[in-house]
Amino acid sequence: MIPDLSHDRIDRLREAFEAAGYDADGVVDLLGPAAHGALGRGEPVPALRATADAGALGTLVRLFLLGLTEPRSAVEAALAPLPLAEALDAGLVVPDGDQLRAGLDVRPHGVGDQSWWVVSDLDSELRGGRPVATDHVLGVGHASLSLVRATSRRPVGSVLDLGTGCGVQALHASTHAQRITATDVSKRALALAEATFRLNRVDVELAEGEWFDPVRGRRFDLVVCNPPFVVGPPRTDFVYRDSGLAGDDASALVVRQLPAFLNDGGTGQLLASWVHRDGEDWQDRVSGWLPPGVGVDAWFVQRDVADPELYVGTWLRDAGYDPRSEIGMRKATEWLDWFEANDVIGIGFGFVTLRRTDARGEVVCEDLRHAYDDPLGPESDQWLRRVDWLRAHGSAEALLRARLVTADSTVLEEVSAPGDEGWSPVVHRLHRTDGPGWQHEVDELGVRLLAGFRGALPLGELLELLAVGYGENVEELSAAAIPVVRELIRHGMVVPAEWTGEAR
Repeated sequence: MIPDLSHDRIDRLREAFEAAGYDADGVVDLLGPAAHGALGRGEPVPALRATADAGALGTLVRLFLLGLTEPRSAVEAALAPLPLAEALDAGLVVPDGDQLRAGLDVRPHGVGDQSWWVVSDLDSELRGGRPVATDHVLGVGHASLSLVRATSRRPVGSVLDLGTGCGVQALHASTHAQRITATDVSKRALALAEATFRLNRVDVELAEGEWFDPVRGRRFDLVVCNPPFVVGPPRTDFVYRDSGLAGDDASALVVRQLPAFLNDGGTGQLLASWVHRDGEDWQDRVSGWLPPGVGVDAWFVQRDVADPELYVGTWLRDAGYDPRSEIGMRKATEWLDWFEANDVIGIGFGFVTLRRTDARGEVVCEDLRHAYDDPLGPESDQWLRRVDWLRAHGSAEALLRARLVTADSTVLEEVSAPGDEGWSPVVHRLHRTDGPGWQHEVDELGVRLLAGFRGALPLGELLELLAVGYGENVEELSAAAIPVVRELIRHGMVVPAEWTGEAR
């Protein structure tokens, strides 16, 4: 059933929210940091106490954020000027005995100075633990927020939000894009996304259809996609997570087709999953998804690898199934049987950045499974910039002529062991203290070389001085150093001197 969320009803709902102060700042101010933090952990009592005697705002928080029932009179007052009868017809609220409860999830979503409202379906927890419907429209979850943080926010002309769901990615795109197109295969998702956009007065072109079908023949500056990437048998239990394709074919499809929908220099950023099999390198697997004959810079970042048992249990609970129930055990058995039959020993998950280029594409696959705080979006921009610089300095001769600087965010850690003559360094490890927090081990000569990266002398001259000082062959030293230096530049631990604005 598609909710009847007409423009008039949504406009009146916005008036009600504005009058009550039901926005990101208003909720935080009402609850306070402690109760707000407890709510985020799934502990409702502190928030319930904070909303006592809070008028319309308290009613809306209890209704939509805590999932509690409220008296009809209180709901009617909180939703005015939207008539209660229309709120019921629209499915925003539903009867529960003599009281009312939320029929849809409508909650503030704030990032920085931005505050929006997002309309989605109630998750399993707010549905009393009952499994969600097949056409369930997911709200603002961990995966969608991860993609938000991993997406570049450089100004662009056009954005495609492929598989928009409730519209979270399109909302964030509105801060830096002139035109936004959002697609989805689900009519229900498009209806809730349209309500989200109308509620926030964000202009988005909506189109219905599978994958890239609604935008055939068009190109965009940026494509973002949080696809139904769950890996498993070819079925569609839930539209928001299951593609109907087997294994990791959904992720492969998006990676393979996306570059054709990019303008020259345009980028695509998505979440993806891939299987791990005995004897197969995951890096070879995902790089093999890229379209042949098309110039694409590709950065595959693996954030996690889950074993099949943990993976199945996690997704069963996500949908509201008790793994101990009859249906939960049956689905888990089918899922694990499929993994076993297809030699799946793990499921990788991560971010993919793609850029269309006329040059020969650079493809890098790497693990990034340690914790870090900074968003990956700015790093993806800088990664592409560094790819361009390394491509322009592709020959050894060009790199040897370059002047380099050790980044301010790069620090050196040394681990020493006791010996007959005191402490002796056994490990030299470089740490990048911002962004993804890369680490690299280097030898003693590498430490000395980086100490000379002050932008004054080209790399070749520094290597010549180092070779003389340590009695090394300069050609052999250069051949060993160049791949290491390229990797340090790619990870932003060493930068071209011209980027710093001054030599040091």
